[in-house]
Amino acid sequence: MFPQTDSHGRLRHLLTLEGLPRATLVRLLDRAQEITDGQADDRALAGRAVCTLFFEPSTRTRMSFQRAAQRLGADVLGFDASTSSTTKGESGRDTLKTIEAMGVDAFVVRHDEDGAVAALAAAAAPGTALVNAGDGRHAHPTQGLLDMLTLRQARGDDLAGLRILIVGDVRHSRVARSALHALRTLGVGAGGGSEIRVCGPQALLPDDDTLAGCTVGHDFDAALEGVDAVMMLRLQRERMAEGLVPSLQAYHAAYGLTAARLRRAAPDAAVLHPGPINRGVEIDDEVADGPQSMILRQVANGVAVRMAVLEMLLA
Repeated sequence: MFPQTDSHGRLRHLLTLEGLPRATLVRLLDRAQEITDGQADDRALAGRAVCTLFFEPSTRTRMSFQRAAQRLGADVLGFDASTSSTTKGESGRDTLKTIEAMGVDAFVVRHDEDGAVAALAAAAAPGTALVNAGDGRHAHPTQGLLDMLTLRQARGDDLAGLRILIVGDVRHSRVARSALHALRTLGVGAGGGSEIRVCGPQALLPDDDTLAGCTVGHDFDAALEGVDAVMMLRLQRERMAEGLVPSLQAYHAAYGLTAARLRRAAPDAAVLHPGPINRGVEIDDEVADGPQSMILRQVANGVAVRMAVLEMLLA
């Protein structure tokens, strides 16, 4: 992995939450909370330019990064792969170097290949910052950060004693991997009743060490018992082979979060979902729109978290 920090330990890029020091992660979360509380500096990035370089479709991530950069006073350039020179064969590296030559200071990159953002970071000029907005199945660090901020708002700043359940298609989910890195860094699952539970059909669970230290099961009803938060995952149908799920109806019957199922969790359990939601598949309307849902809070927190990241990298 291309290094995220310089020789002084300062963050140069945000490529993954894996290995990110706890102090840096907490500092980002604390700053994002300050921004949420109204302590934003709307001139922090005045004169800077940020490009959202997306080679995959996105709504929440792209727009919240654009909103974050705008709120900090930066100039924002949008890149659409479908109308760019990549359709003529231009490489991602040449695209980045071309836009960088126009005086862009930071790139927010989404790509369908694992490790693609780190490769672009290695090609960037020394003063250029890259933020991984999701690469393949590998990582989505700002989503992991906004999930942690949302959990802190729901359950308190110290997450170390919580029981967190992640449900669904972990095999194809960069969101789940970043959440797991963040939870472990913050002490969840380190004992004392704290636990990271993971539940899903065997075909949708990874067969590497991604789930090391987690309590893994296939019975959703049993996994829900007493948990403090439930993180539902979207079925990544665009990344999976056919046949891993017999049908959407069968998946919902086994792993869909209904109001009746949610009653097995702690009474004030928070419900999270990174979106986009497949309603009636991973989660029912009654839960997605219910009082325990933090889904729209996650979206709002995404802007604050991304402001905090851009500030740390550029301000």
